[in-house]
Amino acid sequence: MEFETVMNQPADESRIYDLIVVGAGPTGIAIGAEARKAGLDVLLIDRGALTAAILAFPTYMNFFTTRDKLAIADIPFAIPNEKPSRQDALVYYRAVAAHYRLPLALHEEVIAIERQESLFNVGTRTKESEIRRRARAVALATGYFGNPVPYDIPGKDLPWVNRYYQDPYRHYGEDVVLIGGGNSACEAALDLWRNGAGSVTLIVRGTQLKDGVKYWVRPDIENRIGEGSIRAHFNSIARVFKESPRGVEVQHGTENLFAKADAVYILTGFLPDAQFERRCGIEVDAQTLIPKFDAESCESNVPGLYIAGTLQAGSDTGRIFIENSREHAPKIVAHLRKRL
Repeated sequence: MEFETVMNQPADESRIYDLIVVGAGPTGIAIGAEARKAGLDVLLIDRGALTAAILAFPTYMNFFTTRDKLAIADIPFAIPNEKPSRQDALVYYRAVAAHYRLPLALHEEVIAIERQESLFNVGTRTKESEIRRRARAVALATGYFGNPVPYDIPGKDLPWVNRYYQDPYRHYGEDVVLIGGGNSACEAALDLWRNGAGSVTLIVRGTQLKDGVKYWVRPDIENRIGEGSIRAHFNSIARVFKESPRGVEVQHGTENLFAKADAVYILTGFLPDAQFERRCGIEVDAQTLIPKFDAESCESNVPGLYIAGTLQAGSDTGRIFIENSREHAPKIVAHLRKRL
């Protein structure tokens, strides 16, 4: 199977796409497939690789969602296990993209979307150049996983301070500090502890773990904390990442603590890029970060500019997943076909 791609090819500024999709994750692929089925001229653009967010997931993770609910574009998710692994998902979504021969422009960042009369000008850049493309409609399906919640303290750019957790094996016998009290931090802490990390410490801003911690994860992590296998400092804030001695200075209430660390993971969550949405002309609620859009068509307040996938949930990033955003693709394409 081969992908039709426009990567590293000169853009044809005279070409007018029916639809440009910004984001090449599962939602973007689903929109692209629906557009191809409808005979529309479509292009998917992503600043990273195909399904870049899934590539950044922990290497050995399994989805809690079942395979049938992760399936898109009328292509069965044909694997023997009920719950896919990360690798299963990577193979599957690439197969869907190949089946529909989706035109892809990968490793190309969209920097501007401007509506001029009946068309959109979409400006992008690669390492080598800036590109301008035109389309009758644009769908934003960028998700939030590429936009970690800012954590701006001294030492944040040290090479042993990370924003994405991949696997425990590189940390055998090492001291690891995890900042956060949600699912990502709790699951990483358990994974590290079970696979031989020297010590595992959680730094949690609140007085307890977040309410949204999965029901099957909560008793496990609370028991490990209770027995002392995993340390947890609640009501605590990391202040400085220090190189020598390597570790984290922590404010714990009115006290100062030092947590020794060979590696740190800042797992405090992600947010949609509301500033980019606003630059595109989309109205975004200042509190919830929910963009203005029509639930039936997914069209934003800008005619012809659609909002798809987890972007619709704003800062409530645990509300929309692949399984309940699959319906966005047919809604968008059906509405667009009426406009063309």
